[in-house]
Amino acid sequence: MAGLQRRLAEFAAARNWQSYHTPKNLVTALSVEASELVEIFQWLTPEESARVMDDPDTAHRVGDEVADVLAYLLQLCEVLGVDPLAALSAKIDRNEHRFPV
Repeated sequence: MAGLQRRLAEFAAARNWQSYHTPKNLVTALSVEASELVEIFQWLTPEESARVMDDPDTAHRVGDEVADVLAYLLQLCEVLGVDPLAALSAKIDRNEHRFPV
């Protein structure tokens, strides 16, 4: 995870994009990319959505959008100093208490 964050930071730095990578801009871009992922599934039935990866072209689009969402999320975490794995672990802990078996 840290290696991917470093690669993303290096990619942005090489293009002088750091000034654009504010929390507001990154969370906005994250929302846009998540919406592009939603768009792929928008009019599919539940059954069709379960088979979305069967079509190579659609599978490629899904993979690209997942990558974009993850990239912006990791960049946001880097800028804000959030450890995404620690945040997820803490959230699972809270949910286990909120929603006991």
